[in-house]
Amino acid sequence: MPYTYLLINFFTILVPFLFSFHPKIRFDKEWKRFLPAMIIVAVIFILWDIYFTKLGVWNFNPRYVTGIYLSELPLEELLFFICVPYACVFTYYCLDKFFKLDWSNSAESSTCIAFAILLFVIGGLNIGKLYTSVTFISTAIVCLLMQFYFRIKWFGKALTVYAVLLIPFLIVNGLLTGTGLEEAVVRYNNNENLGIRILTIPVEDTVYGFELYILNLFFYQYRTKASIHTLQQA
Repeated sequence: MPYTYLLINFFTILVPFLFSFHPKIRFDKEWKRFLPAMIIVAVIFILWDIYFTKLGVWNFNPRYVTGIYLSELPLEELLFFICVPYACVFTYYCLDKFFKLDWSNSAESSTCIAFAILLFVIGGLNIGKLYTSVTFISTAIVCLLMQFYFRIKWFGKALTVYAVLLIPFLIVNGLLTGTGLEEAVVRYNNNENLGIRILTIPVEDTVYGFELYILNLFFYQYRTKASIHTLQQA
């Protein structure tokens, strides 16, 4: 069905969008800070996506898309970088609002270092596999920069929320990679990844998804902090 990928995007954002207007949440008031952040990250990932599509790291099944393309990417893939970040940041916003998720500074730092080392090792040992090496190494660099250069105070919270997000992640990415469908919506070249799958999902997708999520969160938090600072000076 040509609307499959479009419907996956629609149902990914539907509940977060509707609950954004709930009087106890009002995430709609955050749009002016979130949307610019989302656009910045979307541009980065769309360029990455176009390049990897041209290199044959992955491709899109024409059976499940509407046929509207920007360069190498179907419209639905562009919408992915709107719908998924919105759902992820909305989830973080809600869980942070209603629950105490803070980690100690030492726990955040040690976890970040251990995570980055693991990613560097796997990425470095698989330089010939583009999806694995680029995703793992870039995510490691991003995490270290955030924790030790920008000195964010929410790395632990982000990890906790991402653990929760892995549940809908497995559903959405499962559908995109062929779980429950006759064919995959997004088809991967296994020469460019480890070949390890969670159901039908390449393990690299979990790291790619985390990098997409944490970068959106970083730019959103940066915009929020800048807005608060401006209000305090007024």
